[in-house]
Amino acid sequence: MRKIKMIWDFRGPHSEKIAQHHVIHLNEFSQNNNLEVIAIDVQNIHDNHTMAFMVVTEDLVPHLRQSLKPHRGQLYED
Repeated sequence: MRKIKMIWDFRGPHSEKIAQHHVIHLNEFSQNNNLEVIAIDVQNIHDNHTMAFMVVTEDLVPHLRQSLKPHRGQLYED
């Protein structure tokens, strides 16, 4: 099954802090809903752009896209 990286982009001077806080909520959501998540983390693109992301199997995407409203998604390869 394919893995999908669901992404939330944050921009501006506080983007890293905001993305780190968003990861806390993603972890809480995944625990509360007993989701099998492959990864949840933060990735710095540059000083004013940081993204929070969650990697899940493709079958979870329709439900999570509606519930969590990611900004974008992409295929994830290890």
